[in-house]
Amino acid sequence: MDQIRITKEFRFEAAHALKGYDGPCKNIHGHSYELSVTVIGTPITDPDSSKLGMVMDFGDLKRLIKGAIIDPFDHALLLQEDSEKDISHAPVDPFCNILYLPYQPTSENLLIDFSKRIKVLLPPECKLFSLCLRETATSYAEWFESDTI
Repeated sequence: MDQIRITKEFRFEAAHALKGYDGPCKNIHGHSYELSVTVIGTPITDPDSSKLGMVMDFGDLKRLIKGAIIDPFDHALLLQEDSEKDISHAPVDPFCNILYLPYQPTSENLLIDFSKRIKVLLPPECKLFSLCLRETATSYAEWFESDTI
């Protein structure tokens, strides 16, 4: 059977700071992230299925990504978890959405995290093929399942 890839694009806003970095990105700054999620599978051939001809319903993929990635990361401040002690003395609004992550919040590391979050949620007939995370108009990182060890 033919394997088909489908892609859904998402957008979210987030700020981050790169602890220990030797450039301006060591300071808190924001991005309008664009995430492309590509899954691969065989289109459903069951004539009784409401999803006949689909690899995966785009609406189902949207709900999955929204819950796993967009809802927690949108309008959040992303910091490496050991940064908490560095800003603990700063006045912080108690309603501020800060995510302390177990890694430096680079686009590369975010993609590794996103891939793990997504893979466990996909239906068995679909596999995560690739992710692309654009943080500016001219800068992006890509993740491909075929490159994982």
